[in-house]
Amino acid sequence: MEKRRVVVTGIGALTPIGNTTQEFWEGLVAGKSGAAPITHFDASKFKTKFACEVKNFNVEDFIDKKEARKLDKFAQYALVVADEAVKDAHLDMDTLDKDRIGVIWGSGIGGLETFQNEVINFNEGDGTPRFNPFFIPKMIADIAAGVISIRYGFRGPNFTTVSACASAANAMIDALNYIRFGYADMMVSGGSEAAVTIAGIGGFNALHALSTFNEDPAKASRPFDANRDGFVLGEGAGAVVLEEYNHAVARGATIYCELAGGGLSADAYHMTAPHPEGLGAKNVMINCLKDAGVSVNEVDAINMHGTSTPLGDIAESKAVLDVFGEHAYDININSTKSMTGHLLGAAGAIEAVASILAIKHSIVPPTINFEHPDEKIDQRLNFTFNKAQHRDVKVAMSNTFGFGGHNACLLFKKI
Repeated sequence: MEKRRVVVTGIGALTPIGNTTQEFWEGLVAGKSGAAPITHFDASKFKTKFACEVKNFNVEDFIDKKEARKLDKFAQYALVVADEAVKDAHLDMDTLDKDRIGVIWGSGIGGLETFQNEVINFNEGDGTPRFNPFFIPKMIADIAAGVISIRYGFRGPNFTTVSACASAANAMIDALNYIRFGYADMMVSGGSEAAVTIAGIGGFNALHALSTFNEDPAKASRPFDANRDGFVLGEGAGAVVLEEYNHAVARGATIYCELAGGGLSADAYHMTAPHPEGLGAKNVMINCLKDAGVSVNEVDAINMHGTSTPLGDIAESKAVLDVFGEHAYDININSTKSMTGHLLGAAGAIEAVASILAIKHSIVPPTINFEHPDEKIDQRLNFTFNKAQHRDVKVAMSNTFGFGGHNACLLFKKI
């Protein structure tokens, strides 16, 4: 079967460094850190006392108060960015065939805060089971895709992917293929997460996964730096409107770029650690290039998974060298997590938006907070350290890897 071309016609972002796509991009280019002391709860007794929180967000600016109370924060975030993306795509709801428009969303955890609070409330009570009647629908990860479709009446394919930190990228790959093979003409896709909670910080602290650089949170996320000590937990959401190329042209849509391909793989190695030789990362990039029909020498930029963990950054850097060979030194590599922190299941969504905007604006955002070279990482690679670089980005790749060994990779092309 001949694959139909798929393009991006709308984007949305709600992040720790900006509550709209424009603010997010400005923050990225400026090298702005979203890390600061935690305000969502009292973190004074935790090993990590900071995170990359969404700031100055009032849900009632976007969603009716009564309806907002029925949604966990991760679903609220999903509605906000989906709305921005839909508006950006200039969709005429009166003329579109809503049976041919779907929603595929990603979230690694879903309603963690809802689950946490219900358990705390029960434990602090008298033993009588008093639970919020919306406890279950607020908690389940698939509710984000559901409420987006309900808001707009999109009756096409609808589900949520859960693959830890690869969730949003997985969702976009599924959305790409549903359009490619004729099951839909348009999809709203992306991901959201709201895990800056007592349980989220506590759980990742127990895993020794988070940075504990409490003395200077803004410098804690430092991918590829020799002194990195773990990732910084973030929250937020990102969305894209994906559309069949001829469908987009016929309605006069503004096209950002083409989503040319996606790759998937598994490390099949460890629950939380990456394969030490970067085997899964290598395979997913190869699979992505093959799916997109793009050669290694065509890639201009890679938004790395780059979480700022001791093992992960080394394995991914090795994988890039294995896949791209000498051309690796000509690629602008960066990690936007140095600014946004790690949004878990939403990471792939906001990093896809960053890659799309890198193509649009011919700018690669920096990897901030680099001070000390790591002898285990090839310093000839261009990590776009500390300052954005201008470059005509024709092909951009975005990597996301998750606990369980799940790997997903997206490839965007200029049209």
